[in-house]
Amino acid sequence: MKFSGMMLRLTVACLIVFAGAAALQHRFIYFPEKAAIEDVASGGLRAWPTHEAFRGLVAEPAGSARATVIVFHGNAGHAGHRSLYAAALTRLGLRVILAEYPGYGPRDGTPGEETLVADARQTIALAHRLHGAPLLLIGESLGAGVVAAAGSRERDRTAGLLLITPWDRLEHVAAYHYPWLPVKWLLRDRYDSMAHLASFGRPVLVVVAERDSIVPQRFGEKLYDSLAEPRRLLVVKAAEHNDWMGRVDETWWREAIGFLLAPSR
Repeated sequence: MKFSGMMLRLTVACLIVFAGAAALQHRFIYFPEKAAIEDVASGGLRAWPTHEAFRGLVAEPAGSARATVIVFHGNAGHAGHRSLYAAALTRLGLRVILAEYPGYGPRDGTPGEETLVADARQTIALAHRLHGAPLLLIGESLGAGVVAAAGSRERDRTAGLLLITPWDRLEHVAAYHYPWLPVKWLLRDRYDSMAHLASFGRPVLVVVAERDSIVPQRFGEKLYDSLAEPRRLLVVKAAEHNDWMGRVDETWWREAIGFLLAPSR
């Protein structure tokens, strides 16, 4: 009886922990930072499409744009923190839209997979209507999961995807960090990029960081292995999850964009 009572208490304790993890999981996935439009639209970035209908920031190249790129950022901060993308890509003649998520920066809302993917689809459709083709999507970390889901559903508007430090399935990354939790059964937001891109049929460039301790390299490589052609894998040597951009140069960006746009020429 004493043993049975201990097992019962242990079982109840585990159930409480699991229930708490399930209820609070969005706090482990999303780390939004709020900011006013005036604080994020600076340094050559302006509100897009308008201040009143804010969905992100845009930077224009010096001449006419040869393509439009939409960047979907990682799970922390806000779009204004990603100005390095604009600096790197406008030099290549690209219009750069730094998309903002609901609940991040100046935008209202609550982050979640269904909300972010639906909103990303609206952003893609609007950018295609305003700017035309070709339209490229870049997703970093969480953004790669958003891009895989939204881009696959907006395939006809999308010329190619650049997925940076992506995962194959979020549950694999969660299990890596929380091996003691039954994450497969607890996760509500799945971000199953392998399933979303199974029949994408557009160029996909997968970029992994060699020393990534947040989304280890093997998860991005597993996603790459699941993709059909055209595809390409790039490994940023000696890079961690958040410092990869400091280890690539203009030539790297030119070759990456060239691969994605080649079929559109």
